[in-house]
Amino acid sequence: MYNTMKEWKHVFKLDPAKEISDEHLEQLCESGTDAIIVGGTDNVTLDGVLDLLSRIRRYTVSCILEISTMEAITPGFDYYLIPMVMNSKDKKWMMDIQHQAIKQYKDMMNWDEIFIEGYCILNEQAKAFSHTDSYLPDDDDVIAYAHMAEHVFHLPIFYMEYSGTYGDVNLVETVSNELENTLLFYGGGIEHRSQAREMKEHADVIIVGNSIYTNFKDALKTVKAVKDIE
Repeated sequence: MYNTMKEWKHVFKLDPAKEISDEHLEQLCESGTDAIIVGGTDNVTLDGVLDLLSRIRRYTVSCILEISTMEAITPGFDYYLIPMVMNSKDKKWMMDIQHQAIKQYKDMMNWDEIFIEGYCILNEQAKAFSHTDSYLPDDDDVIAYAHMAEHVFHLPIFYMEYSGTYGDVNLVETVSNELENTLLFYGGGIEHRSQAREMKEHADVIIVGNSIYTNFKDALKTVKAVKDIE
């Protein structure tokens, strides 16, 4: 699966706590995006996750659960992403929750389907930032976290999460140049084709989420914008 992920360019991220019509969901799943991630911060419930899973499963697109609460873990997804929040001030979000999940579910876990993400949350206004008791790192900190993700923890993914705010293109470019084997995921504030293309010039994969709910037509156009990049 990781070799397949290396070919990805674009992913949509759906929040199980938010409403999306069947018509819009069909358009997302049939858009040519490489995968649909189901994940969020607030009010993530098993019922909400199962509802999205059953609806996405009508289509052939890869379906991934990004785990934010153990209560919403369910079989049926193609793959599972487990975040390690590297700039959290609380070890709970870097190590303890993951330890508890493995302790509880290790007999059910298929590590061919599970990927750990080195998460760096870079928007102080984001719910995930306060929820995980994160601090705002400077550029050197972020670069060091990227190196830790690749060389200390040997993680497959380093995720720069700006969560609703368009990020620092220069920093994304710098981090991209530092990484050799770990994939760089970028998420945050992509609302238009030009932003999608700009970030995709540096990130391996862009994640489009919030704009699905605020500007659906433009969000949909981000797929073709990055797929057309040679």
